[in-house]
Amino acid sequence: MKRICVFCGSSPGTDPAYTATARQLGILLAEKKITLVYGGAKVGLMGHIAKSVLEAGGRVTGVIPKKLYEKEVAFTEISDLRVVGSMHERKALMAELSDGFIAMPGGLGTVEEFFEVLTWAQLGLHRDPCGLLNVKGYFDRLIGFIDHIAGQQFLDSEHRGMLLEDEDPLSLLDKFEKYTPPKADKASWALKLENNI
Repeated sequence: MKRICVFCGSSPGTDPAYTATARQLGILLAEKKITLVYGGAKVGLMGHIAKSVLEAGGRVTGVIPKKLYEKEVAFTEISDLRVVGSMHERKALMAELSDGFIAMPGGLGTVEEFFEVLTWAQLGLHRDPCGLLNVKGYFDRLIGFIDHIAGQQFLDSEHRGMLLEDEDPLSLLDKFEKYTPPKADKASWALKLENNI
């Protein structure tokens, strides 16, 4: 993997562990010579991870919509900052630039962006790893809900296995390196279920 997209909050959150883990992941990416692709902001966890990559000698690509750029939240000190017209363009470009996707603690935008790329993986539109960096159990309830979705047969077990999880950045990156995408086809699985009703 040469480039990993990290979705995370534009706020630091309430627990210092979120910021510490963002910085830890940033340093690891730089050490592994993996470019950080992220949402281009200088605030919150987004700013912390970008700064830590740069301080460790790594590379950062930021992608930010023009409206947010104009609100002066962009990290203009990074050399590869791309300003796009909309959130849709931002997500498409971040996906195009990346070889894997990590969600850290964040809000609605973080979850929405991550689930879009996870859905694209389920549909076979890309074969890149997707993982939750579950800092201090931040995503426990979300993971429980995904297990509920699988238990209700709205998600096949092989596709459930696409979602990688770990509380430790290094362990999650190791899982990314060993990741093998599922062979299951969502459409075939849905037809099989339909025929068994």
